[in-house]
Amino acid sequence: MRRSLRTSFIAPLFAFLVLVACAAHVTAQVEADLGEDSDDPIKLFEKGQDAHGKGNIALALEFYEEALKLKPEFPEAEFQRGNALVALNRGADAEAAFRRAAELKKDWALPHAALGLLVARAGRDAEAEPLLRRAVELDPKLTQVVTALALLRLRAGAKEEAVTIIRKIEAGAGGSPLYWAMRAQIERVAGDKPAAASSVERALRLDPRSSEAHAERAEVHIEANQFDRAAEDLNVALRADPSNVAVRKRLAQVYIRAGKKAEAGRILDELAAANVDVTSLRAEFGAAQVAECDARESSAALEELLHREPKNAPALGCLGAHYRTSDPQKSLDYYRRAAEIEPANANYAAGYAAALVQMRRFPEAILILRRVITDSPEHYAAHANLATALDESNQFEESLKEYEWLKRAKPDLAVIDFFIALAYDRLTEYRLALIAYESFLARADAEKNGLEIEKVNLRLPALREQIKRGQGAKRKKNEQSRDR
Repeated sequence: MRRSLRTSFIAPLFAFLVLVACAAHVTAQVEADLGEDSDDPIKLFEKGQDAHGKGNIALALEFYEEALKLKPEFPEAEFQRGNALVALNRGADAEAAFRRAAELKKDWALPHAALGLLVARAGRDAEAEPLLRRAVELDPKLTQVVTALALLRLRAGAKEEAVTIIRKIEAGAGGSPLYWAMRAQIERVAGDKPAAASSVERALRLDPRSSEAHAERAEVHIEANQFDRAAEDLNVALRADPSNVAVRKRLAQVYIRAGKKAEAGRILDELAAANVDVTSLRAEFGAAQVAECDARESSAALEELLHREPKNAPALGCLGAHYRTSDPQKSLDYYRRAAEIEPANANYAAGYAAALVQMRRFPEAILILRRVITDSPEHYAAHANLATALDESNQFEESLKEYEWLKRAKPDLAVIDFFIALAYDRLTEYRLALIAYESFLARADAEKNGLEIEKVNLRLPALREQIKRGQGAKRKKNEQSRDR
């Protein structure tokens, strides 16, 4: 599964992993025959533990480092030094400390676990997985680590394996609401919604104020378009954990989708004031505003507004949307002006590219749309226009990737299957084309998709005959394989 898709359905994936929780206290398994003076690394280490437990992280780090100066091969001190560095947001130094601890004591699960969690949190899945597997092998009772491994496998698309892993630790984590909330997330994404509902309710019985459980139940409501109920759960989650930025961002997104502009705008302003990057959320918020004004305002009213407020970016964006199909050159100009006023707003760049697509200036559109998607990976309109531009440029392999993304984003939109089928057809992947055509016909609306249905019905007899004769790219690949 591509990293860019991660946040579209698991948010936040690793926010619950607090590395210090791996080991609140570590016993140093070293010789204690160095005396009672200040040159004793054991005493220094214990002083570090004491300061660490009292929350004085900087002082704890000093003690750990003094102990390591006296005894460089001291894995427990190196490990706790790594935990202190994590707490001080010194991730690179923490990673080096955990690696050193793991090298010094290869059969100790905690350094492998802490390193795996730290690397996973940075999105380096290929490095994280073997570290987490090794930690679980050394100590299967590290439930946070097992849960993280399950989530990592889920992120890789191995849904059944993720469920199997998470369910293995039920007996050891039966009293943890965090475990049941994470298990609910995995079961929901894996498609077992009844089990997910049961798990999240179990989490809430254990702790009615569990931030993770309420956030997970909100995802169930979001999937059902029950935004008011989702907002209720997310607000409860925030009251339990006011510092949770991921939940706050998700609440803003729910308010945007529910059309509650004032509430969404307030949260976005609060996040921005706290130096949180809300670029993609601003883009989604802007898109909602553009859609609303596009539905209500006439172009004449918007142009009159621009006479009074020539730098009104939303009005310029609305006019860009108004003229996109009827006068793409004018649309291009309005979107350009809007983008000059708000260069960080992805909607204006995407609208500009959409106008280029209407003008059949595909190479320019593709370049801009790829930049938009890099900055805003979930921008649906950008993906849709990129798919069209690639298709019209005969880049069918690339357009197919975009159509598949669109289908994942809006699985109920039957017409996407039609475009997927066309792409496969043009690539002479006839069997895959047939599957997609038949999927489209099974779900298509006769009134909305009448033209496409007619085209498919005209194509199918010849397509089936080609498959019967063994024609198409699939057969060619097999023949080449046999020849080799």
